[in-house]
Amino acid sequence: MTKKNGLTYADAGVDIDAGNTLVERIKPAAKRTARSGVMAGLGGFGALFDLKAAGYTDPVLVAATDGVGTKLRIAIDTGNVDTIGIDLVAMCVNDLVCQGAEPLFFLDYFATGKLELDQATRIIEGIAAGCEASGCALIGGETAEMPGMYHAGDFDLAGFAVGAMERGAELPADVQEGDVLLGLASNGVHSNGYSLVRRIVEVSGLGWDDPAPFADDTLGAALLAPTRLYVKQALAAVRAGGVHALAHITGGGLTENLPRVLPEGMGAEIDLNAWELPLVFQWLAQKGGMAEPEILKTFNAGIGMVLAVDAREVSKITTVLTDAGETVHQLGTVTAGEGVRYTGALL
Repeated sequence: MTKKNGLTYADAGVDIDAGNTLVERIKPAAKRTARSGVMAGLGGFGALFDLKAAGYTDPVLVAATDGVGTKLRIAIDTGNVDTIGIDLVAMCVNDLVCQGAEPLFFLDYFATGKLELDQATRIIEGIAAGCEASGCALIGGETAEMPGMYHAGDFDLAGFAVGAMERGAELPADVQEGDVLLGLASNGVHSNGYSLVRRIVEVSGLGWDDPAPFADDTLGAALLAPTRLYVKQALAAVRAGGVHALAHITGGGLTENLPRVLPEGMGAEIDLNAWELPLVFQWLAQKGGMAEPEILKTFNAGIGMVLAVDAREVSKITTVLTDAGETVHQLGTVTAGEGVRYTGALL
């Protein structure tokens, strides 16, 4: 019997064959992220991971999820999607390591109106690159083609990371007054505050293809510099001993993120003269007419990760971090009294 309309899923805008082709394309990228504990490749209904094979005897699992916010808008508008996947991974695994956990595996969710194979492949290649640099395996994900939900060319990303630590190794732990705060340099805006960034760019009158006033690149490319991955460096510092807490400086900046890892009744004093505000933030502050407190509460202001370290171990931890390629700034100390207090000036 002949159907009256003969409609197919492809007629409705969903191409199952394209999804299958994408899985085949990204398998080599996922394979490069393989590590001990991975039990199967892509394509199953779920992904298996063996904690014992990863070397854990009494593990506690830690999970984190995040996206990259409206930084996606710049990637979409410029067509530069090669590094946005690194941002996705970084926003998850940099959070995991703050709990003292080693990231083990990662899953991604990629949603779009119409699947464009080349675009999707580039995005997931970036996710794989972030996973590889963090020592975690890309073991699964979901690609959702949803016509009518997204404008042409638009897409959204979400990431899910799982890590582990041996029981009793959780951070923060033993944070005390007098602990020294070491800041690790960021390499730009990372993945927070882009609604404001985009508004400032609009006010400036510049386009994404115009030269960046603060970098030797186009404005779009400079603002898409991927979020730094701090995982291996931070874990090396933790394993060296003396690290009491780590804080990933994301939305809310130093002002909001540091208190999240400090015990009740404790705060921080930070010397703003301890580092130089990167040019991108100087430009954003100038064009947006931003006051210093707003910068410190919106952006990372040049510091992407902060470690609270036993004062007796500062030299050792600084050496571990610099040997791993980090630029380390001694920002200040943990103090009595809640909140973050600033001395000096960034601007």
